Amino acid sequence: MAFNLKKVLKALLYSSSQPLAVKDIQAAFERFHRQAAPAAAPEGAPDPSAAPAEAVDSPAEPPDSPDLYEDVPSLVTSAQIREAMDEIATELAAADDGLSLVDGASGYRLATHPRFARWIRILREEPPPVKLSQSSVETLAVVAYRQPVTRSEIESVRGVSADAGLAKLIERDLVTVVGRADLPGRPIQYGTTDHFLEFVGVKSLDELPASDVLSSRQIDEWLKGNQAGHTPNDADMGLDELALGAPAEEPPAALAAEAQESTTAVLTEEPPAPETASP
Repeated sequence: MAFNLKKVLKALLYSSSQPLAVKDIQAAFERFHRQAAPAAAPEGAPDPSAAPAEAVDSPAEPPDSPDLYEDVPSLVTSAQIREAMDEIATELAAADDGLSLVDGASGYRLATHPRFARWIRILREEPPPVKLSQSSVETLAVVAYRQPVTRSEIESVRGVSADAGLAKLIERDLVTVVGRADLPGRPIQYGTTDHFLEFVGVKSLDELPASDVLSSRQIDEWLKGNQAGHTPNDADMGLDELALGAPAEEPPAALAAEAQESTTAVLTEEPPAPETASP
């Protein structure tokens, strides 16, 4: 019977309360082979295979399963792990038992499906999640696409104060201080957190939706204009079609609005509730 990698990965997922990265799984296989290798006994040491002088009762251990502990490969590649994880995710989705496999920034983890979030909150006596306001979403989008970014740069892009929005985002662990800019006064720079990646459901910032509205080139142009005394308006930012009663005049502006709407939808989506799995 061949070694069943998928069964082992399932057991590891159920037994762990933390995300499992590929490197963590590979390290577990390395430890398995180190423990399985017979260690050389020092000279004069008693033979461990010899029968003890007096029998001692010990709890019975279940017999090893051939598909779990025999013919264990010495090297499990990242591709093999990801392929097995994809099969597990497909099986969980087909079973529709309320569990799903999340491939997050920190690794793989089991979670309850978002449609069961209300039951989880009832069990834990937690209030419903508070969605981000439009102002907070805009501030978070600027930080995500521009980071590291200072407060003055955020305010230059949005044209309003960013103090309240940054405080709320830091409180929710979506934004954090990442350093100081090499500018007069050494202003604080902000960036997104790992929790932000899980919140929007991506593994890296590269997976965020593309947005011409928030491109670094355009933001640099707005910042230069602001330094010259010009405050960017909706037309400068390609958002004039979002104003009430203002029709979209050009297709590029409509595409820019569509990109912003997709970004807002991702940022406001409720992440799946974590599953407290037991072995």
